Amino acid sequence: MTDLIPPPEHLLEEAVTRALREDLGLAGDITSTATIPATQTSEARIVVREPGVVAGLPLAQAAVRALDTQVAFAAQVADGDPVETGTELALITGNTRTLLSAERVALNFLGRLSGIATLTAQYVAAVSGTQARITCTRKTTPGLRALEKYAVRAGGGVNHRFGLFDGVLIKDNHVAASGGVGPAVERARAAAGHMVRIEVEVDTLAQLDEALALGVDAILLDNMSLDDLREAVARTGGRALLEASGGVSLETVGAIAATGVDLISAGALTHSARCLDVALDFASGG
Repeated sequence: MTDLIPPPEHLLEEAVTRALREDLGLAGDITSTATIPATQTSEARIVVREPGVVAGLPLAQAAVRALDTQVAFAAQVADGDPVETGTELALITGNTRTLLSAERVALNFLGRLSGIATLTAQYVAAVSGTQARITCTRKTTPGLRALEKYAVRAGGGVNHRFGLFDGVLIKDNHVAASGGVGPAVERARAAAGHMVRIEVEVDTLAQLDEALALGVDAILLDNMSLDDLREAVARTGGRALLEASGGVSLETVGAIAATGVDLISAGALTHSARCLDVALDFASGG
């Protein structure tokens, strides 16, 4: 995926530093220190043990380079690439202790993000031939949201807002607490800057009509039936982006996409993705 932009360096460094600190603690890798000579070098390969879509190679590299900048890390594929069982993802050469100490952190990031990318790619494939795009939610691992949203992009999905700060999404509880869709939208429009888009969550066609009359940018159709989704598309006529959400799974996403909605958001992309099976295999030692 040539247009995939990797996460900023400071995010990689922050995530890797936190993970290494957690794993190495105050004493470091006491097993490797005790069993491996300090000057020994090795060559190792990161391989994938099941088919999937790769994401997280920059983090794997950052993990080993954080412990030793002299380690050579040569990626053999790119994030966003589909791979088959046995594919070599990277060749790593350097101090043996370093490779062993960074191994689990590197593989944890790579397996987690590749799992998200793989699941996202399955959702994207399920809506092929429709106009619907697959998007993620804020249901992410605390502290890893930007990285997990990057993995969604690696799998061919698109990102929803990154947090409460970069987009107005008036949900059902906002509507209830504000006294209705109208008052909530009016207050949001008065407070938000001109660059901030406004989306409203609705669960009935009557609320949809109200939101359309207010001229919002996007409307989230929450847990609507397929018939209601089709009717919502017809009533909207392109006046706002329509996002379907709620009850979305690999089994249902194709039918939802066929209704003509623009976006389908699925929390499962990040909260239920299984880690891809990746491993570090030592090829030689010296």
